[in-house]
Amino acid sequence: MRITNKIMQNNTLYNINNNKVLQDKLNTQLATKKKVVKPSDDPVIAIRSLRLRSNLSQVSQYSEKNIPDAEHWLELTESAVSTTVDVVSDMIEQYQKGSKSSLTTSDREVFLQSLKQLRDEVYSTGDSDYAGRTIFTGYRTDTKLSFQADTTQTYSIHEQLTRNAIDSITYVDYGELGVINSKNFNDPAMTTEQDVNTYTVNRFRLAYDKLDAGTTPSIKQTIGYEDDGTPIYADLGVVTTMSETGDPDPYRVVADPKYGDYDPDAIIFVPETGELLLGENAYGRLSGLEQDKEIVISYEKSDWEIGDLRPEHYYACESEGLEYNAAYLTEVGKSNKQVISYDVGFNQDLQVNTTADEVYLHGVGRCVDEMIRLLEDMKELDASVAEIEALEGDAAYDQEEVKNALAAVKKAQTYYQDVVQKKFEHGITEMQGYLDTINVAYTTIGNRSLRLELVDNRLTSQKASFETLVSKNEDADLAELAVQLSAAELTYDAALAATGKLLQTSLMNYI
Repeated sequence: MRITNKIMQNNTLYNINNNKVLQDKLNTQLATKKKVVKPSDDPVIAIRSLRLRSNLSQVSQYSEKNIPDAEHWLELTESAVSTTVDVVSDMIEQYQKGSKSSLTTSDREVFLQSLKQLRDEVYSTGDSDYAGRTIFTGYRTDTKLSFQADTTQTYSIHEQLTRNAIDSITYVDYGELGVINSKNFNDPAMTTEQDVNTYTVNRFRLAYDKLDAGTTPSIKQTIGYEDDGTPIYADLGVVTTMSETGDPDPYRVVADPKYGDYDPDAIIFVPETGELLLGENAYGRLSGLEQDKEIVISYEKSDWEIGDLRPEHYYACESEGLEYNAAYLTEVGKSNKQVISYDVGFNQDLQVNTTADEVYLHGVGRCVDEMIRLLEDMKELDASVAEIEALEGDAAYDQEEVKNALAAVKKAQTYYQDVVQKKFEHGITEMQGYLDTINVAYTTIGNRSLRLELVDNRLTSQKASFETLVSKNEDADLAELAVQLSAAELTYDAALAATGKLLQTSLMNYI
């Protein structure tokens, strides 16, 4: 093969250019500290880099964004529940103080005022929010747990209970003695000592009081479900609405066999107190239901006071054409809680929210409301006793009649003092039950936080591992690159020198 000067020139320029390309590549790697600048430099490294960076990006999303957000939610929830535990513990202490038999009504009034403030604090804590999202209201993070102002809005509420919700109270029938005075104490129609009695009344205490009296509630038992999950109900009795202060007396209707309107089969709705009173037969029938048989009581409430818990966070209900939590009534929906979960790892999620029904129970406020009613009646009787005692020794009044009236009103006072004292004692037990429920939620939050901490530690380790793998895959060895670049520069200089000598002479020099 004949080699001409032109061929030699072209080959020389080609080789020198390749050397410059190598120098440029090495120089770029040295400047960027990376093995490849574009995928074609090394497709294997480029593909591995994409995979590793994708994994690193996911780990970074979990550890730098999702987990801190979940931590903040759990921390705020834990703080709110911890406050609630402290407040309910304080309520138990107030009930304990008020349960002493030697206390007067005014003494207990002091404890009741403390209980009212503590009750309000419990529900105010339930309105805590995180970044504008209320944390105890499930998916409805834009809605507060309680009403923030007095509101008129009709809700049809379906409260789901079991036979365990039936409790009993002691009712003191003292007739007109609450308004006895110097002008009517000797009225033949006035309640006498023999008329003052106590009765045991069985009842359902509903979640709310001051309910609508214009509608009659229904009480049903869930006996099964259609194929689509729709519940099948059986009526448990006819409900009759009666006023707390009306005639006939609703409490005597269900509890006093000597009362003319006594009805052992009666189920009486008292809208003012939010109670469903049960006659003896009705109580026997309902308390005999199987433990797991659901009882659904439907009723309406339109007038809401500031601090009242919003029913859409607890029950299936309807209001103003909107339907809330209808699934709660179905077989599947009973366990379908409004869970808010965060992705905190590869195929791992963690529930961060605690729903209101786990912590902020209606009974906390209802117990205090009942104490308020009892003490109001107690103060009324105390005033009656003082009114009649003032007539003792006054010649203007028949002292025998004064004595009889005083005996009657003092008997009522004694009964009521015992009821109030027992109610404070029962409040200790009731609040302790609520505290136990809240502590379960508190423990659950702590367990979630512990699990999140473990996940965070593992992701931190994974992140470090992926960063090391990315570095090994992509980062160039600077010392080795410097040696290679220096060698390429020497090769380039040597090639230029050799080419200069080689191309100085040609065939024309010999012609």
